[in-house]
Amino acid sequence: MSDDYRFETLALRSGIHRSQFNEHSEAMYLTSSFVFDNAAQAAARFAEKEAGFIYSRFTNPTVSALQERLAALEDADACIATASGMAAILACAMSLLSSGDHVVASHSIFGSTVQLFGGILKRFGVETTFVSPTDIDAWQRASTPRTKLYFLETPSNPLTEISDIAALAELAHRKGALLAVDNCFCTPALQRPLAFGADIVIHSATKYLDGQGRVLGGAVLGSRDFIQGSVYPFLRTAGPTLSAFNAWVILKGLETLRIRLDAHAANALALARWLEKQPGIERVYYPGLASHPQHALAMRQQRNGGGIVSFSVTGGRESAWRIVDATRMLSITANLGDAKSTITHPASTTHGRISPEARAAAGIGEGLLRIGVGLEAVEDIQSDLARGMQGGR
Repeated sequence: MSDDYRFETLALRSGIHRSQFNEHSEAMYLTSSFVFDNAAQAAARFAEKEAGFIYSRFTNPTVSALQERLAALEDADACIATASGMAAILACAMSLLSSGDHVVASHSIFGSTVQLFGGILKRFGVETTFVSPTDIDAWQRASTPRTKLYFLETPSNPLTEISDIAALAELAHRKGALLAVDNCFCTPALQRPLAFGADIVIHSATKYLDGQGRVLGGAVLGSRDFIQGSVYPFLRTAGPTLSAFNAWVILKGLETLRIRLDAHAANALALARWLEKQPGIERVYYPGLASHPQHALAMRQQRNGGGIVSFSVTGGRESAWRIVDATRMLSITANLGDAKSTITHPASTTHGRISPEARAAAGIGEGLLRIGVGLEAVEDIQSDLARGMQGGR
């Protein structure tokens, strides 16, 4: 595809390689392996001397189409798709880190990511220091000569804190490290971390890239040297592979990505403004609000505030659970990025496995709720939440 095409066009047209049947919609190649013309061709492909498909653990036309399209949208050199968002983070870490290396990570990241860096990778000799996502000095103080990777989410999960990507990229490079940004909440429709100096972008395609809560998927994007030279060999050997079916579903999701993200954000902003006016609400966390501490930074880095709204209620867990249990429309689930609105209590679900101290450091209190704002009428979302705020009537 031409580099001159705009985002909406790339979301529909990039990555298409039609078969002999000249289909209009992308084909779905549900096959485990591919046939060679002769023994010499088989040998050449296995030796990577000839381009072509071999085995769907690491080469598949439908998955390749998704990788091309997502790379075009992020303006990245290359992309590797994986079985889930956590598989993408693992692939990034295993491709870059060795025993004795050090990671500086935001303490405001997904609970399973905390477990991966602070628990699993620690067993293999990789140490991680968790710091505030908004305190640049803390990242500098935490860095050592062994630091190989800075890792963050912006906006953060679940408090929507905004990290200064450009400042952290400059610091990481000065320290000899790479900066990886989990772009799950924004997607390239709202934010392109590579444009601000980040080296690696991570996605849980399960969320907004699919957009309807249907399949799992993930992706790692960056320079061609890193993706093809480091991540691809890991995927080929270890096999955290995205299925062709899931790749096809996510491809179709990308066609409407910007339209959906703008609609999610419009609903989220209206909901956040409404929540700020409700009794019993201690604080609303949404980057699109002028009251958000990093609002100005968010508006420089992002197209809009995104689709995630979190808020704290007085009365702690009891009050938070009362609101959750009183809902009749919102889906009580920890997933997000769905066309349907979701509600979760992070302290007992997504971040329930990390220590109370780690939750406290990340600002995740017992009264905190996270809404993945969907595409329903925002008035109906408000009414569903109001029921619990009014004592469950």
